[in-house]
Amino acid sequence: MRRDAFLKSMAALAVTGGLPLSAMAASNIKMMIPANPGGGWDTTGRALGKAMLDGKVAETVTFDNKGGAAGALGLAQFVNASKGDPNAIMVMGAVMLGGIITGKPPVSLSAATPLARLTSEYNAFVLPANSPFKTMKDVIEQFKKDPGSVKWGGGSRGSTEHICAAMIAREVGIDATKVNYVAFRGGGEATAAILGGNVTIGGGGYSELSEYINAGKMRGIAVTSGARLKGVNIPTLKEQGINIEIGNWRGVYGAPGISAEQRKVLVELLLKAVKTKSWAESLEKNNWTPAVLTGPEFEKFVDDDFAALRAIMVKSGMI
Repeated sequence: MRRDAFLKSMAALAVTGGLPLSAMAASNIKMMIPANPGGGWDTTGRALGKAMLDGKVAETVTFDNKGGAAGALGLAQFVNASKGDPNAIMVMGAVMLGGIITGKPPVSLSAATPLARLTSEYNAFVLPANSPFKTMKDVIEQFKKDPGSVKWGGGSRGSTEHICAAMIAREVGIDATKVNYVAFRGGGEATAAILGGNVTIGGGGYSELSEYINAGKMRGIAVTSGARLKGVNIPTLKEQGINIEIGNWRGVYGAPGISAEQRKVLVELLLKAVKTKSWAESLEKNNWTPAVLTGPEFEKFVDDDFAALRAIMVKSGMI
């Protein structure tokens, strides 16, 4: 029997109950990363792909980066091109929800199939190494004098760093609509802008910025966690009198139109991947917090987070 015919017969057996789901491995995972290379979604997707290979739950993993509009462009491509494909998955997270709220894309996230939340992490705010400012207090003082003169750089409109900038404005008594936010198509582009001194202050997932902070190429001035991150000597916003705590999370969706059994197989593959040594190393390296959630609980979490983000945006004057 040819290999492709064998795999098809295995899949058929799994769906009809002739083969335990746990024994079924996808032959070729096709992963949509709805962002340009270098950012948090890209790092997460490639770490997950490596874990799937190391855990032998996939024979191959291919990646397709499609950045723009807080993941909406990648989402549209994924939904339109992957219907019914049990091997197709897409990395997503809180940033996509924020982008959908602010951008109202033509393709809804509900068209795809929720699989799992994987991680949570906090953002960091940084200054270019040659910035005349030294602390968040310095930035806020200038922000109060002339809001438009402070250029906040980060991911797409609706990203957690964009939302946080609006929340900071509100906390310090500035009209959030005056925030001069420069949106980039992904974390890689935002990082380049910060390194080049093209923005006053930059924001992003700590994992995206840590190597530059540690190398002295950026100055970390705040993190958005409730307490200082483990092993990270950067003060929280709360320590600096700005009562804000906001996290970021990342998860995975499957293609539209897959069956309940195919969805279950994908969830099992993800759960096996996050138990690998490779994934544990990625968690530690990137300061990600494991936050695995699947099934109806994950679906409810996404719905609740949509509502919470919308409320924050309305309160902060973003929409």
